[in-house]
Amino acid sequence: MFKIFTVILGYYLFGFWGALAAFFLGSFIDRTLTYGIGGVNPLGRAHREAVFLGTVFTLMGKIAKADGRVSEEEIAHVEQMFNKLGMTPEHRQRAIALFKQGSAADFDIRPILSEFIAVCGHTANLRQMLLVYLIVMAFADGRLDVAEESLLKDIALHLGYSQEMFQQLMAMVTNQTHFAGGQAASATAIVDAYKALGVSKDSSDQEIKRAYRKLMSQYHPDKLMGQGMPEDMIKMATAQAQEVQIAYDMIKKSRGG
Repeated sequence: MFKIFTVILGYYLFGFWGALAAFFLGSFIDRTLTYGIGGVNPLGRAHREAVFLGTVFTLMGKIAKADGRVSEEEIAHVEQMFNKLGMTPEHRQRAIALFKQGSAADFDIRPILSEFIAVCGHTANLRQMLLVYLIVMAFADGRLDVAEESLLKDIALHLGYSQEMFQQLMAMVTNQTHFAGGQAASATAIVDAYKALGVSKDSSDQEIKRAYRKLMSQYHPDKLMGQGMPEDMIKMATAQAQEVQIAYDMIKKSRGG
């Protein structure tokens, strides 16, 4: 293993502290050579996939019931999501059961959030994608109820988001959805495009490009799968990436790019 070689070399050149540093470097290189950059052990990835899937649909059920009832629009959104994702029959049945479990009036979200943080929490992309799914769910009926927003804030806080970070993410996600299915045609489309990227009309071209590239990296399917997102849930991330692309292209065109 490369790790053993680096430890020996580190100790020979720099003593104990060199060996210690070389151990961590060698471990990283070994893992990268085996599973790829950002990849995880397949067994660990399977566990992450199960936890991610469980957390998403359980919390979706909780948010849908936050205002006291699960609306027809929210049910339709979940069914549409099943179809859009092309979920396997096994994942679909599991998701339905989890959604119902989360919609129970006395369901406590703390244990499932604790498990998510323990298994997936150190991966920023998975934490953010969880919130993205939940924000889209909360707006499924066309509005954000006070109870739904309060629950989203509570979940975001558990995931390590400040109120400011959460509000920025929610503004980005809701404006990204304005570009679903193609270019927005409203009079405020360019304003929405800036918000979708988390920038403003006063941002420089370089700042806008940097924000765009960061979002595209966060929604990159290979990276998300390598970090533990279930394969049949990648399609929504791909859809978000397409919306970001449309918004970015609109901004570039408006700036003569």
